[in-house]
Amino acid sequence: MNVWNQLTLTTTPLPTWIRSSLLHSWVGALRGWRRGSWLMQWADPIGAVLAAIVFGLAPFVSTALIGVLLIACGGYWLLLTLSDDEGLGLTPIHLLVLLYWLVSVAATALSPVRTAAISGLIKLTLYMLLFALLARVLRSPRIRAGVIAVYLLTALAVSVEGIRQWFFGAPALATWVDAGSTLAKTTRVYSYLGNPNLLAAYILPAVMLSAAAVFAWRRWLPKALALLMTGLNAACLVLTFSRGGWIGFVMAGFALVLLLAHWFSRHLPPFWRRWAIPLVLGVSAAFVVLAVAAVDPLRDRVLSMFMGRQDSSNNFRLNVWAAVQDMIRDRPILGIGPGNDAFNQVYPRYQRAGFSALSAYSILLEILVETGVVGLTVFLWLLLVTFHQAWTQLQRLRAAANPDGFWLVGAIATVVGMLFHGLVDTVWYRPQVSTLWWLMLAIVASYYVPAWGWKPVDSYQTSEMTEGNLD
Repeated sequence: MNVWNQLTLTTTPLPTWIRSSLLHSWVGALRGWRRGSWLMQWADPIGAVLAAIVFGLAPFVSTALIGVLLIACGGYWLLLTLSDDEGLGLTPIHLLVLLYWLVSVAATALSPVRTAAISGLIKLTLYMLLFALLARVLRSPRIRAGVIAVYLLTALAVSVEGIRQWFFGAPALATWVDAGSTLAKTTRVYSYLGNPNLLAAYILPAVMLSAAAVFAWRRWLPKALALLMTGLNAACLVLTFSRGGWIGFVMAGFALVLLLAHWFSRHLPPFWRRWAIPLVLGVSAAFVVLAVAAVDPLRDRVLSMFMGRQDSSNNFRLNVWAAVQDMIRDRPILGIGPGNDAFNQVYPRYQRAGFSALSAYSILLEILVETGVVGLTVFLWLLLVTFHQAWTQLQRLRAAANPDGFWLVGAIATVVGMLFHGLVDTVWYRPQVSTLWWLMLAIVASYYVPAWGWKPVDSYQTSEMTEGNLD
């Protein structure tokens, strides 16, 4: 148990570590200015507004504008930190994020295409700064619920447009289906994202969080809206016909129902408490199997996963993965450096004729290519610490019957789904999806209740602890 606690950083004395760190000496440098500023009395709500703008505009604007908004979020987090009275508010998740960033810096310094890797490092840094800002401001239950609501309402508009495309048609922007497939003329919706795989990755968190909102929101009208959101988001995701998105959807759905069954099992008699999770899992699996068997397009698309090279998409990925393995073999320790620019400069030296690619089409392979075995090890460690923290805080909230814990359930399920989708695609490196990945990690980190008697909360949150959720 002691080894496990050390591995998950459960027993790490963060207050002592923070006070002894060199970075901590900079915290509070602008404390005097902040105390005299009327505007900074609303410091966390202002940060929440900046984050809400990112999630409210991401599907509709250019990546360049998203980058500008991320720079604003990162700069504001720095301002908050330099004027902070309480310290950095670190969690074990923060430490692993910082470690992964340091590995990426080392990979950039040793990259064979250093200029391109620097560009990727800058993008990664902006995402991590967004995480730092979110992990801070989402500690307020009201702000957490508000930021999630902004994303859910935005995703609802995106899903409605996707469903409209299904009924009224939409021009194909690329060849997404094998020309010889029975689904060659099937409409794959893409809404405002311009790519059905990207749309599936963007909508997946909305399905899980809107399902969580059914339980987290208190009044019946918001609950009805959440239920409508869940149905529309799920329908839109299915209509993308993204096989990776479907895999993520199914796995996230299983995680969601298992966590909900665990949450409510405390109200059941002993017999049903024991069998609730197996029954829910079995019924869910049966529903998926029946849906695939009964709906022809679903069945054809699912069966194409097992056609090997006979399916053009499968054949493409297999050839890309073969080239990527050669790239990893040549630079196994720290990789070629972060970012798609670095990948695009190195990959042509290894690619199979006729199989150009913008990424490795697998998150694990992409991380291995970019940061090597060292980076992948740190990433897996980050996942371990994140899931451990999520489970620990979920038990605390469940014991207190705190409905705010449903957001944590939705975040955990989303992380599971995004990881499984990421096994066969790398769309989560696109800013519309990557910002959502860091939002999920920030939601988990925002629930952190540390040991050692140190509470990383601010006065704004303290006044809200009993308010919980949006009506």
